[in-house]
Parts: sequence; C-alpha cells; structure tokens
Amino acid sequence: MIHLSSFFNNLRWQDLIDIGLASYILFRFYIIFRGTYVFRVISGLGLLWIFQRLTSSIGLIVTSWALQGITAVAAIIIIVVFRNELRQVLQARNIRTILWGVSSKPLDTPIEVIVKAVFELKKKHLGALMVFPGKEDLGTIIQKGIPWKGRLSKEMLVSIFWPDNPVHDGAAIISGDQVTEVGVILPLSSREDLPSYYGTRHRAAAGLVEITDALVLVVSEERGTIVAAQQSTLSEVPNDLKLIRILQEHMGSGAVSASFWFKKKIKHSLTALFSILFISTIWFSFTQGLDTLITLEIPIEYMNRNPQMEIMNTSINTVNLNLSGSGPLIKSIQPQHIHARLDLAKAVAGLNAYTLTPENITLPPGVILKTIHPQKVVVTLDALVKKELPVQVDWSGTLPENLILERVKCTPESVIVGGGSLALKKMTTIYTRPIRLENIRESGLITIGLVLDDKVAQIEPGSADKILVEYKIKKRLEPVTTPPAPEN
Repeated sequence: MIHLSSFFNNLRWQDLIDIGLASYILFRFYIIFRGTYVFRVISGLGLLWIFQRLTSSIGLIVTSWALQGITAVAAIIIIVVFRNELRQVLQARNIRTILWGVSSKPLDTPIEVIVKAVFELKKKHLGALMVFPGKEDLGTIIQKGIPWKGRLSKEMLVSIFWPDNPVHDGAAIISGDQVTEVGVILPLSSREDLPSYYGTRHRAAAGLVEITDALVLVVSEERGTIVAAQQSTLSEVPNDLKLIRILQEHMGSGAVSASFWFKKKIKHSLTALFSILFISTIWFSFTQGLDTLITLEIPIEYMNRNPQMEIMNTSINTVNLNLSGSGPLIKSIQPQHIHARLDLAKAVAGLNAYTLTPENITLPPGVILKTIHPQKVVVTLDALVKKELPVQVDWSGTLPENLILERVKCTPESVIVGGGSLALKKMTTIYTRPIRLENIRESGLITIGLVLDDKVAQIEPGSADKILVEYKIKKRLEPVTTPPAPEN
C-alpha cells in the first residue's frame, strides 16, 4: 500500500499527457488503417513484440534476442513491402482527417443507377467488370488502375465498357457515388472447379473475392448473363430484384439508422478504451517490475532566494540518492531527470539549517526513493552591501641596514568592495600583495594587486583592482664615533 501510494504521489502531469497522447496516436492508427493489410500485419508485429517482452521477463534470453531481431527486421520489411498502400491511405486523407476524423458518413451508392446500367450492358451484350470494395483495402491487390473520380451514372458506366473505349477490358472500381478507377487488372483465380464457359472476367472476379470482402459484378459479353461474385462464391443474377438485394446487402440500403451511429460510437469508444488500457499497461510495465537499486549523485537546486541576499556558503553541493524501480526504467534514468530542490523563501541572513526529505526530491514515476545522504544542509546567506576600505601595503622582509623607508603613498588610497554584510563588517582594511623589502635599493614606483578572497567580497566595478605604490628610500646616517679618552 505504501509502495502504491508513493507511486501515485510521484505521478506527474507530464505522465498523464504521455499516456493520453500515446493512446490517441494508437486510436488514430486504428481509425486510419482499419480494414487494410497494413493494420493486420502491424497488429501481428505488436503481438510479436508483446511475446518478446514476455520471454525477456521470464529469462528466456536467446528467444528474447531472436524475437527482438525478427521484430526489427519485420518493421523495415513492412515499410518497404507496403509503401504503396501506406502512401495511398495517407494521400487519400487530408491532415484534418488524419488528426481528428473519426467516422465518415456512409457513402450512398445509387443502387438503382447501377442496376439499370448493368442490365443495359446485358441487353447490348457488352462485357463489364465492376468492383464494389468492402471494408478491406484493395490497394496492394489491384494493378494499373487509372484514376477516374467520375460521378456515377448509367451513361458513364455504359461508356466505360463500350468496345471502342481503351479501358473497357479492365475493371471499374465503384465507391459510393463515384467511379474511382478504371482499367484495373484483378488477380486471376486458379480454381479448377469453375465452369469452362467462364472467361477471363469471371476468373478475375473469383480471384479478387477469394482474398477480399469485395463484391464483383460480371456481365458476360458472349452469353449476356450477369454473375455476382462474393466471398469465394459466384452466382448468376436472374433479374433486377435479385441484383438490388445483393447490392443492398453489401452496401446497406436506405437512410442510415440511429442504431448504426450508436454502434459506431460504441465501437469507437471501446477502441479508445482499449488504446488507453493497452498504453497504460505498457507504461506501467516500464515503470514497475523487479526492483533494481541505483545510487545517483544529484546537485542541489536552491529556489526562491531573496534577491537582496546571496548564498555565501553551503555545507554540501550534491546529495546521494538511493533509488529503486524496475530494471528498464532504472536503466533509462539520467541525472537530469531527477531534481533535489531546497526552498530558501524563509531563509535569513546568517546560517540556515535544513533537512532534506522526499518532498524535496522530484523523481520519474515508478522510481522509489530509498535513502538520502546526507540529509542535513547548512546554507549561509548574507545581504549584499558595499564598503570603502583603506589600502595598506603588505611589506615583507627587511631593508638593508643602511636604508630607511621614509615615506609611502598609495594611489588610490582606498577601494570599494562589495559582499556580504557579515563578512565586510569584520574587514577594516585591504592589503596589497606582499612587497619584499630586501629587493629595494632606492626610491621608486610599483603597481601591485590586492589580496581579496572572491568568495567573501569582490572589487566593485569602477574601483581600482591594482594599486600604484610610491615609496621613498633614504640612507641611514653614519653614527659619530667619539675617540676614547686618554688614560691617566
């Protein structure tokens, strides 16, 4: 219970967006590619990946490696083999449809127009081959189609299959109220049980319905008959009522009922729910599992510091965090994903002692904080002030016995430094770098820097950081020697 509570406490808003966005991408993938061979193959690839994760979790190392390699190679093969179908699916939709479109209104196919055209072709003994796609995509099966995009009418259908038309030998693809392609080549069936009087059109119709859910109508040029091919079955259509019923069963007839939209909404809702559950399961598998321990050294970040104060010193700059979590998650963690933050909003000038707790540590979800070392942090803050300090030369060593340092002048005589008020309160003067007296033989000038700990104070801009020292040397007077008094 504690582990679960810690998990939800560490759940970030970014993680919810991560799950939601990935779930939506999966949902859109289903909406766009449903009914295509790409969807079926990638679904199988997804199951293969799940099986690979399962074999890895139970310790089947060689099997896991083999499946991982197969999955990677299969992904590349899918892109190469199904590139045409992928292009057709994406080109047929605009960006808005790809991102937001859920379900388009069912296409209203003018069945009466089709029936009249088919029986007109039968009457004139004009051969015809018409394809009405179902839910499955035909992009990778049909070949050499010519885009048409013509509005469906009796006259158009008859003209397409007129003997003088260059595309009359191919099939016409009818979707909704449009003839989308003409001159299409269909795969031929290799069945041996077809009647001998069936020609190439019949074998093409049988070949397509053997591998798809499309409906194909064939008008025989020689015999003047109509054959409907669907679900690997070819049956002769004796009259217009039979053809109307076949078309209605394949496409749906009349107005779209409320139950149709209700079923659509239920189906999409279940798909969306499945996407969320599937992505959540994958996300949870990465964030949970067998515990792996790791220790990371994380820098401490100080927040909400009073801009009038400066951090002068800290007892520690980094903290060691002992973490646990699932193996894949721990391996993916980078130090920049973890933050140790300390709030200085209530800090005062001087020493401030803090104790680091789990509230100060930000972790990715699924990572559990075990220990913090060290927990105690002492932060020294001070208000920034400026102070003028007189300059004093730091002489070292001694002059030769015959010389005297008579006068010293510093230019400038004082400098302005900035730093913490506590540190500057103890400073009464600032020294130059040492000048060795034993090297001096006569008066002169020397430019020398100042000695100042940058951690305590700094020379303010506009104030000199080097001092010109002018010194005057004088020779020491020889002492007067008195001759000794004569002895009596």
